[in-house]
Amino acid sequence: MVYNENTGNMTKFRFEDLEIWKFAIDLGLSIMETADEMDERKFWRFADQTRGVAMSISNNIAESTGTNRIGEQQQLLRYARRECFEAANIVILLHKKDLISESKKDQIKSSLSILSRKIYNYSNSLEKL
Repeated sequence: MVYNENTGNMTKFRFEDLEIWKFAIDLGLSIMETADEMDERKFWRFADQTRGVAMSISNNIAESTGTNRIGEQQQLLRYARRECFEAANIVILLHKKDLISESKKDQIKSSLSILSRKIYNYSNSLEKL
């Protein structure tokens, strides 16, 4: 949190107002639910990998707001975008192993595709600042 000298209060982190971060958090929670289901079925390694990628996307978006250097921000956003592709790959593998349904796979992949485009567009918009 950032201390606001004018009011003496703590304010939000910059990333908390970003639509792409909010989208990534919601998607990450959905992906984590899938990981929880795998834990119940004793597929712990799959669950850990799935949980890790779910957190990494929003973590990189949040971390990108911690610098004022456009190049650093864009690098972290590229990491977040690549994590979307990793998550899509994991979801496809989980479906092929019959660990998630086709509808769940399609829903998550669709959301990952949307998020990937949002991250790309946001990153490009930073150059115009």
